[in-house]
Amino acid sequence: MIRKYLFIICLLSSLLVFCPFLRAQPAPVIRLLATRDPVSFRGLSIPSDSVVWASGSQGTVGRSLNGGRTWEWMQVPGHETRDFRDIEAFDAQTALIMAIAEPAHLLKTTDGGKSWKLVFADSTAGMFLDALHFRDPMNGIVAGDPVAGKFFMRRTRDGGETWQPVAEVPAAQSGEALFAASGTNIILKEKGEFVMVTGGKVSRLLRGKGNRVLPLVQGQESTGAFSLAAWAEKLVVVGGDFKNDQATAGNCLISTDSGETWQRPSRPPRGYRSCVAFRDARTLFACGTPGVDISADGGQNWRPLSTESYHVCVRSKTGRVVYFAGAGGKIAVLNF
Repeated sequence: MIRKYLFIICLLSSLLVFCPFLRAQPAPVIRLLATRDPVSFRGLSIPSDSVVWASGSQGTVGRSLNGGRTWEWMQVPGHETRDFRDIEAFDAQTALIMAIAEPAHLLKTTDGGKSWKLVFADSTAGMFLDALHFRDPMNGIVAGDPVAGKFFMRRTRDGGETWQPVAEVPAAQSGEALFAASGTNIILKEKGEFVMVTGGKVSRLLRGKGNRVLPLVQGQESTGAFSLAAWAEKLVVVGGDFKNDQATAGNCLISTDSGETWQRPSRPPRGYRSCVAFRDARTLFACGTPGVDISADGGQNWRPLSTESYHVCVRSKTGRVVYFAGAGGKIAVLNF
């Protein structure tokens, strides 16, 4: 009997040594790539694992062609005081940037940032753009805070060269708005349909098939949904209260049926989160001022990954690399 137990112990020891699947895998690490203080980055777009674009305050745009090892920094002429809260890049040469407040501007480059063309402008009082999303290189949507009682929305079908009004724009409830926190609160789907999450005194999921109040913390101008991520039929929403960024109550929701029903995670992220992103069908990252969390089970359970503050996290469009950006001009990459 003793020999039998000794044999089993030796066998298990051998498996742990020689089988990589049974050994504990090292935890992912967020590695800082660059800083551009005092710029605050909230726009981030990753056309490929090696091409990275970022945009932020003081009219600043950054571009890397080698996975963040070196950077080209630029201030867009005539827009040195603007805040580019979102960016959508298609390759190393082509990108659009979004200047938020009146006059609201969208600018496009096709030569890697050497020159920028104004493709949209609106100086209506109260204009404030919040998010820019493209389904593919031709079809995109931009959304902003309510104007005359309705959310501001425009669509493009030619890669951002021209922008047209959206046919059915949702009306906003009293105190309801969008957050320009990470440019990730709207997703353009097939056939021109969109899914959008709101915050403020009311937090809702808005879409063509019907609108729903989200069971998130809400009621104040600083509360509600800040970011939305999708993987097939699965939706994950994060937010909270940016004025009380340590509070975890009502800061995350999960839907497995495209938003028909919602559930809260078993273990939520640690406090306010301004952005959430899928790395694959089960792995997600959520970031905010208190730090970064990771979920390995589709958003049900979150655990701390870093106490560093980041505003936005984005997965590469052609791979699985995840980048982060935030205040102090910080840009980082996730290493597994």
